This record gives sequence, C-alpha cells and structure tokens, in this order.
Amino acid sequence: MPRRSSYHHGDLKATLVTTALDVIAEQGVGALSVAEVARRAGVSSAAPYRHFASRKDLLIACAIAAAHRLTGELRAACAGVGDPGDPVEATAAAAAAYTRFAAEHGSGFDLIYAEELRDAGSQELMEAGRGVMDVLLPAALAVTGEDAKSALQLLERQVAAAHGYATLLRSDFLARRHATVEDVASGAAAIARSLANDARRAERDR
Repeated sequence: MPRRSSYHHGDLKATLVTTALDVIAEQGVGALSVAEVARRAGVSSAAPYRHFASRKDLLIACAIAAAHRLTGELRAACAGVGDPGDPVEATAAAAAAYTRFAAEHGSGFDLIYAEELRDAGSQELMEAGRGVMDVLLPAALAVTGEDAKSALQLLERQVAAAHGYATLLRSDFLARRHATVEDVASGAAAIARSLANDARRAERDR
C-alpha cells in the first residue's frame, strides 16, 4: 500500500508544525517526537528533516506558531472589552482568552517559554514571545502605576491561575461538575480581576 499523504502536495513544513501542535495538544510538550509527527502527517520518517534539522527546531517552530496565535487571541479579547480604558477589565479579558487557548491547545507559556528552548538563539522565537508580552504588559502597567516589577508579578499570578484552570479542566478534575472551557475562562477572569484590583489598591496606598 502506498503511503497516504495528509498534506496533498501542499506546504509540508506548515503541515508538520500543525501536526506537531496536535500532538502537543493531546500529550504535552514532552511527548513530541519527530517520528510521531511524520507518521501522522503521512510522510516518511526522514521527510521532516528536510525542513527541521532536529526535534528542537520543530519545537521552536511550534512555539512561534503558538505565540502568534495566542497574540491574536489576546488582542481580540482586549479589543472586545466594554470599557477599553479599564485596565482591570483588560487583564481579566486576557486571562480568559489565555485560559481558553491553553485549554483548547494544551499549551501556552509552557511551550512558548519551554525550558529546552531557552538560549535557543532563535530571533524569531524571541520576537514572537515579545509579541505576547506586548499585548499583556500595557494593562498590567496601567494597573500598577507603571511599576514594571509589580506589573510582571501581577501577570505571573494571573497566568498561573489561568493555566491552572486550563490544566484542571484538561485533566478531568472538574468533570464531576461538568465544567466547560467557558466556565474555567470565567473563573480565571474573576481571579485576574481580583488580583488586578488588589494591585491597584496597593499602588494607591504607596
């Protein structure tokens, strides 16, 4: 039987990245293997190496694609805030969007800023990661009175809550109450809103 190709003479490089992201969504970053991606894409085990010299290079491409997609979803969420001048609501909307992304794609900052990609030397990856932060930071800085250290701490806590909610949903921990993606997105938004209000009060009390 001839090997069946899932990319139909299209852009194999893009197909490999999309397929790799599917593997990550199902099994996590650590489970990614070039052989599995090739099998799912319907190509020979050697074919991916025409585009990616190593698993790490494939993972970098996945991280870049994830960062661009996440940036777009965060931008759309922040643009949809009822009061565009309210940074607290902007951070809440971003937290909800991040939770949806992590729940649906099985990754987020853990892929974009994966430990094995640190010092990877990819300028494109650094720019993609910076693009995510460029969406998140302005509202956090507005909440904290332009205090960069406090803004980064606020974002860290908000992302931790959002990622935690997404992980609990994906692990079926919340199955007994039939939680949905929108349920956890709403929960993450509520925590982000509370954290932002606390940070705003702290800034005012200084």
